[in-house]
Amino acid sequence: MSETSASSHHAPGTHPDLPPPVRTTGVVGWVRANLLSSPLNVGLTLLSLWLLWMILPPAIQWLFTEAIWSAQDRKECWAMMDAPRDAACWAFIRGSFELFVYGWYPEPERWRVNLTFILFIAAIVGGLRENIPGKKYWLFFAMAYPFIAAWLLLGGLGLEPVGTNKLGGILLTLVVAVTGIAFSLPLGIALALGRRSNLPALRGVCVIFIEFIRGVPLITLLFVASTMLTYFLPPGSTFDLLMRVLIMVTLFASAYIAEVVRGGLQGLSNGQYEAADSLGLSYWKAHRLVVLPQALKISIPGIVNTFIGSFKDSTLVLIIGMMDILGLGRARLNDPDWLGLAPELYMFIALFFFISCFSMSRYSFSLEKKLQTGHQT
Repeated sequence: MSETSASSHHAPGTHPDLPPPVRTTGVVGWVRANLLSSPLNVGLTLLSLWLLWMILPPAIQWLFTEAIWSAQDRKECWAMMDAPRDAACWAFIRGSFELFVYGWYPEPERWRVNLTFILFIAAIVGGLRENIPGKKYWLFFAMAYPFIAAWLLLGGLGLEPVGTNKLGGILLTLVVAVTGIAFSLPLGIALALGRRSNLPALRGVCVIFIEFIRGVPLITLLFVASTMLTYFLPPGSTFDLLMRVLIMVTLFASAYIAEVVRGGLQGLSNGQYEAADSLGLSYWKAHRLVVLPQALKISIPGIVNTFIGSFKDSTLVLIIGMMDILGLGRARLNDPDWLGLAPELYMFIALFFFISCFSMSRYSFSLEKKLQTGHQT
């Protein structure tokens, strides 16, 4: 019996739904819609496949299949190849990995760095995951984490003191980036509220601060922190360089966070403020319960974008002589045993920053989608 004659046995409106055509669903449907939907797309797809065929096999061969993973120096690395530089010499990264991670942190005390990394992961997971038991306590722990990390890394109160000049590599990069991110958000929110305040003096101070910081490059502020700031201190007093850098990075990021949050506040309708007033809420309760949750929800993409920029800007400490992962890697290249291995170094650093920034970006996207900020239909 044909499909047409079989369908005639169903009363009007009771015919079962038929599956969609195979060509419009699954992998076949995606390929037809995204890669083969027009002659131009067909040509671009073929060109892309050709470029991938030309690039990927040699790249995989250079990066993985013929790469050298264990050697004492570059000469031994190249001796294992058919010709020098025919493949990557990852022995350079393996041999320098501990230096890249810990900097000059004393080896017997590196357990403190490892514990700091573990607690950092716990703070991130506990603070950002929604359905975790004891969410309130995880948030308290995440807020206390910067102070716990400072105690673990620098010592005191039962731990052997370690100077900030011992911090370097990935450890220093994370210290600068995480500190700037953690403290710039609350300071930026306060500045945004101050800029919209009805108090002229408070509003003027916030406007001057935000516009001044946003009008000056971060590298200039770092130079001020490293050189000129000591001239304003009492004679004989000292102010740790890392602490000065952390303050400048935090202030710089907070000015941009303030503008992002101010945009979120301006994006709310006056009805939200009027609704809070009609409930008899005070200024702080209205902002804590009604205004800020909505404004921050709108501002998520801009806030995370500022965080990513701050994370990448942490490499600027190299200019004032602090050895983050980039500075330490460049110094390592001056070792005669590893001259000429810059591609491996910069690919390793790029991978580190890509994983970190991509993770923040994807979490921002998932959080925005979950909260339905109103930018999606």
